Amino acid sequence: MAVSLKGALLLLLTRLGAPVFGEVGDFGPCLRFFYKETPPKGVGGAWYQPICQRHMNQYHFASLYQCHRRVPFYSAYILTGGGKRPKSKWMYEPQLAFHGASPEMHRFPQQGTVDQNVVESQAVLQDYANSSYTKGHLNPSLHHQTPEDRKATFTLTNVVPQRAASNSGPWSQLEIEVRARMADYCEGPVYMVTGALPYLSERWMANRVAVPEYMWSAYCCPTYKSSLPDTLRPYFPTYAAVGRNDAQSGGEIVPVDPKAKPSVRGYNVRRMPLNTLETVLQQRLGFHVSLFHDQCL
Repeated sequence: MAVSLKGALLLLLTRLGAPVFGEVGDFGPCLRFFYKETPPKGVGGAWYQPICQRHMNQYHFASLYQCHRRVPFYSAYILTGGGKRPKSKWMYEPQLAFHGASPEMHRFPQQGTVDQNVVESQAVLQDYANSSYTKGHLNPSLHHQTPEDRKATFTLTNVVPQRAASNSGPWSQLEIEVRARMADYCEGPVYMVTGALPYLSERWMANRVAVPEYMWSAYCCPTYKSSLPDTLRPYFPTYAAVGRNDAQSGGEIVPVDPKAKPSVRGYNVRRMPLNTLETVLQQRLGFHVSLFHDQCL
């Protein structure tokens, strides 16, 4: 992919660890997707762009986008049920590319080239073409009931490069498990925050898009059934998980299950309490991240 001088400079500054300043967004219009209308604390700054994900003139979820890595750090949403995966066209975020642009997601053009400002500001479909990675949703369409909510998840500002064995294997099983548990026992809104962790030594797809070593997810169900079985009480009001996105990574964060099927071995998911996930994030990122206000208590 041809990259302009501006794009090359952006990539060079990123690799050297220099901050790249840009317009800072605002979660104000979409705070309802966070528990107590409070976004996760401890992460932000010039490299991170808050996005209120808007489609068909409605806000559907929120993402914190890492401009220097061209992937989201997390997406936050309310789990509302589930439905079939829609036949949706992939979209991009105009506000990352143009000052004063429409807040509506735009579809990538079916023919012709993508505007260079879009290419420089975020991941594009060509980054994923002929790669060994799938488009891994942080906010999955199967966690939403309405067609509009499901279609809105198909923006590249909501996905990261994810290995197919993780995306369609253990990580998909976790998404289904959480949806079923919440449907059975949660009696109010379910607040989700799902993200990805980079390698300690950055790895890149198409020399532009950061590849995560791990996926992570946490939920907050502040109101749940009093008849909750004793075996499930540790899973409420919060619980979390970390999943491997590299079969060759060490087992310090998520051990490998040697009994797993060969097709998914090395892509295990480790379930854990919320505070354990926050400790993992702190150890990897070097700063503390608090995902839910007052730990969802």
